[in-house]
Amino acid sequence: MTNEKAHQLTREAEIGASGAMAGAVIGAVAGPPGAIVGAVVGAAMGAIAGFAIDREMTEKEATDAALDAEIGAYSGASSGASSAGGEEPAEGPIPPPSS
Repeated sequence: MTNEKAHQLTREAEIGASGAMAGAVIGAVAGPPGAIVGAVVGAAMGAIAGFAIDREMTEKEATDAALDAEIGAYSGASSGASSAGGEEPAEGPIPPPSS
């Protein structure tokens, strides 16, 4: 199992556990059977939500990587500053305002 897949399963399990807890608390209004059913339904809904969130994050990361490659931004260097070396900017420094 790859590290990314393990991380994905961990996130989905955490969200599923949160859903189970929320479902159990809400279901407790109907007594112990309601808490059990609420936990099961909440876990299922949480797992589905976790899967959808993870898929959306993966798609966003892929889109961001493609856009970064298209504009030439690598390693988070998207500040507009030159990373080619100690070159002086084409326009030079901004002069101070005259008072």
